[in-house]
Amino acid sequence: MNKVVQALLYGAFAACIGYLSAAPTYQYADPELAVIKLSLNHAADRVEECTKLTPQQINERAMKGEPINECARARRPLAVELDVDGTTVLSLAAIPSGLWNDGPASVYERFAIEAGAHTITARLRDSARETGWDYEYSEEVDLVPGRYFTITFRAGNGGFAFR
Repeated sequence: MNKVVQALLYGAFAACIGYLSAAPTYQYADPELAVIKLSLNHAADRVEECTKLTPQQINERAMKGEPINECARARRPLAVELDVDGTTVLSLAAIPSGLWNDGPASVYERFAIEAGAHTITARLRDSARETGWDYEYSEEVDLVPGRYFTITFRAGNGGFAFR
């Protein structure tokens, strides 16, 4: 009797697992809309400029095993904006990571948008400037329903990449 109850419970558990693996269906995005994903990880300029050392000072420090540069650790926050058809859909300041705010700042945002032709403009400021942008890129794109459009950023590759 005990083994029969145990078998029934195992069977019920297996049936629940089987049902939940197939239903309810999960839909990643609305099939009628396109999704814009902005994903970046970038270290902004330091809050304070590094002290320039002479070659003699560098040699002296190297001989003593001391660091050969003098830089404050903290970095500036990243200012990021994203416009779609002239309307700002994202405007934020991303705080640097790390215990001393000395790491890169990360941004990951998703936006569902009507499919079709759109003008997308991405902007980023990573310096001490008060106005304007250090990186700006704009492109006319054709967004496909049910598909992702990704915006990434790599300063070494010239800035923003749309794909």
